[in-house]
Amino acid sequence: MLSLATILTFTAVAVGMVLTPGPNMAYLVSRSICQGRLAGLISLGGVVTGFLVYMLLTAFGITALLLAVPVAYDVLRLAGAAYLAWMAWQALKPGGRSPFEVRELKPDSPRRLFGMGLFTSLLNPKIAALYLSLLPQFVDHGGNVLGQTLQLGLIQIATSAFFNALFVVMAGTISAFLAGRPLWTTVQRWLMGTVLMGLAARMALDTARR
Repeated sequence: MLSLATILTFTAVAVGMVLTPGPNMAYLVSRSICQGRLAGLISLGGVVTGFLVYMLLTAFGITALLLAVPVAYDVLRLAGAAYLAWMAWQALKPGGRSPFEVRELKPDSPRRLFGMGLFTSLLNPKIAALYLSLLPQFVDHGGNVLGQTLQLGLIQIATSAFFNALFVVMAGTISAFLAGRPLWTTVQRWLMGTVLMGLAARMALDTARR
């Protein structure tokens, strides 16, 4: 079982990741504004299904990898730290784009909405990095690796589904608010960039969980 400290820390990381602009957020927000909240929620169903696919593949793959090759932990840890640092730079660099800047999307059927959500989720490098590089850092290798990985995956899915649902429901309101207040967009980018850079540094220096 996961300790409370591990659960709280990983939840904080999951929240930071979902609040950081990425393909899923950009697609869901644009879809919701262009076609309505129901279309956004259907698309979110596809996104969440993509998370489930990643969770199951990672749970069994990471379990086998860490047991067979102990040094794989350090490889994944450093890869995760590097990706977090890259995401921090994407948020902080001049000219960063807000996901609430709407893209024009043509109306789609429910089936296609779900499929596009799934497709966007599976091809999202941020989610791939989360499961392949970040999640293993919170697993106690002396315990049930498979069970812990599944628990962490469910925490990520629940966290992401909750916040993305809020983005879908409030997409129009948030977009209109930010459109007339560019300072808020800048603050959001710097806040997320700073948090991600701190997580990257912590992960790069953390050698305790072996």
